[in-house]
Amino acid sequence: MPTGGQKKLLEEQKLKYLKAKNYLFQALDRSILETILNKDIAKSIWDSMKRKFQGTIRVKHAQLQALRREFDQLEMKEGESVNEYFGRTLAIANKMKASSENKKDVEVVSKILRSMTRKFNYVVCSIEESKDTRTLTLDELQSSLLVHELRINKDFLVEEAQALKISSGD
Repeated sequence: MPTGGQKKLLEEQKLKYLKAKNYLFQALDRSILETILNKDIAKSIWDSMKRKFQGTIRVKHAQLQALRREFDQLEMKEGESVNEYFGRTLAIANKMKASSENKKDVEVVSKILRSMTRKFNYVVCSIEESKDTRTLTLDELQSSLLVHELRINKDFLVEEAQALKISSGD
């Protein structure tokens, strides 16, 4: 039969376990909490959480690596509009941000300037020569490229109309 001191010590340990378990339950999301309610002591809850989240961390790291690779290999496709390319680029940058890697505007601006199609070469060169690309915002870059794209498309339509006029004999 336990003595009074042993009973007190046992009660204190029980209270510590209950407090630890309570703190863990309060810190967890409801969906995760449902998966560990059957655990009876704080140590088994902690061990279970450790196993769950170490796997999650590895998965997130692998996803981030894939996003880095995708960002590095990203290039504007022939026939793709400036808006479409910006959308694809920013979607990847935002996914990276959600995975805890924040691509700064200067990195995204630099990536876009490096990966435009050949028809944008002279405007990219002009932007790099006339503006400080370290302070250039994504909106300013997109605006400059959109103006250029409109000019290219307008010139193409004029040339096409002239070619049709010549071929029809007017």
